[in-house]
Amino acid sequence: MGTLLLENIDTLATFNEQRHVLKNAWIFIKDSQIEAVGTGKYRGEEADRRMNLDGYVVLPGLVNLHHHFYQALLKNIPSLQDVSLFRWLHDMHYLMREFRDEDLEIASRISISELLLSGCTTTVNHSYLRVNDMRHDTEIRVAQEMGIRFHLARGSHSKEKGDDSTLPDFLADDVDEVLADTERLIKTYHQADYGGMVRIANAPSTLFGVSDRLWIESIELARKYGISSHTHMAEAPDEERFVLERYGKRSVERAEELGWVGPDVWYAHATMLDEREKAIIQRTGTGICNCPNSNMYTAAKVCEVAPMLKAGGFKIGIGVDGSAANNSSHLLRETRNALLMQRAFFGADAMSPSQALEIAILGGAQVLQRQDIGVIAPGKAADIIGVDFEKLSFAGGIHDPVAGLVLCEVDRVDLSIVNGRICVENGELIGVDTLSLVRRANQHARNLMHRTEKNSNVSISAPVWRRAYPYDEMKD
Repeated sequence: MGTLLLENIDTLATFNEQRHVLKNAWIFIKDSQIEAVGTGKYRGEEADRRMNLDGYVVLPGLVNLHHHFYQALLKNIPSLQDVSLFRWLHDMHYLMREFRDEDLEIASRISISELLLSGCTTTVNHSYLRVNDMRHDTEIRVAQEMGIRFHLARGSHSKEKGDDSTLPDFLADDVDEVLADTERLIKTYHQADYGGMVRIANAPSTLFGVSDRLWIESIELARKYGISSHTHMAEAPDEERFVLERYGKRSVERAEELGWVGPDVWYAHATMLDEREKAIIQRTGTGICNCPNSNMYTAAKVCEVAPMLKAGGFKIGIGVDGSAANNSSHLLRETRNALLMQRAFFGADAMSPSQALEIAILGGAQVLQRQDIGVIAPGKAADIIGVDFEKLSFAGGIHDPVAGLVLCEVDRVDLSIVNGRICVENGELIGVDTLSLVRRANQHARNLMHRTEKNSNVSISAPVWRRAYPYDEMKD
């Protein structure tokens, strides 16, 4: 990779232990790591390339803790626009049945492109859909090609004989096959070493779609190999009712019973926690991923991030969730909405811009148990993003550039470096024909919808106009 010098940086937020914010700074990168950081005129080793970042605010890359790449082809589906979780899942099942590996490939490219342009340098993909010819290897290959730091959370569903689960048969995986394939992925791809670009996590999907055997044996397998485990948990009122009726206890209590707590485990959403559940999470060091856009979209309540962080002892990061429940993969905007949602529920001082960024960077690194990312300092991985403040959206907002990343409208980052590789420069993806990618994705989305409506004999793509004057109620 050689050497790269980022110089004349207007504002450099290091996110180190002292939270140093440097002016007129520079960063010297050698291969995949940060070699040195300083201020003023650089006087060190000559670099293979120099980049002038005058007017830029620079910081570590953001960490996305929860996503579903395949859903990039399911944005803005009319029948999913006004429904809560279980009704949303009902129509999602029609669409999920029709996915193919070629759809996963293009959806992964779209998701990663959006993430890179929005400041994300490390992402988790909770990949629980494996129908037809879909392969988890496909999204790993795409991530490697595009250069993002990638955690594949190998997802799954299952049900036992006689189980009264509402899970459709086509989604139910064979438990032995899940365990064998997870082990194969670990042995083939998992890079546990410092700076590893691909890691595997164990990730059965949800309490209402996974059998006890898979919960128990999968986490035993994960702990045998020293990998993390991830799942949806306490994600919506629909789930809360189901778990209470089925098990007579709350979601996190049920998770603890199955062994699904600890510093190697993290939950997506966690919007339905009571005080006992919070105490379990705090006591066991279990992580949480806040997905505010998705939670607002499906009316899934609010993850009480600010109160938990104030109490201490909680590890919390941010995720975009899938695009069928977000319609976007914009992690910096997700960070902004995380701040706004906490303020809406808990007060104007509930979360500051710097706290929101710490959650999206340091919180994510902590949940993933990574010591190599999240800080701009010598020896750390060269995962760095930059935004040029000389734009209309920041005009008049120069007083606090770091806060401006959250409070002002950032359409995209101007620079993204992952593991020393430049992935975004001057606001454009490197090596990606964006227009061609968009056209391919749209054609795949059309074909997917055509197959779905034809094979399931349903109509889910017709737009419905609901009037506000006079007000139209939602018709189920």
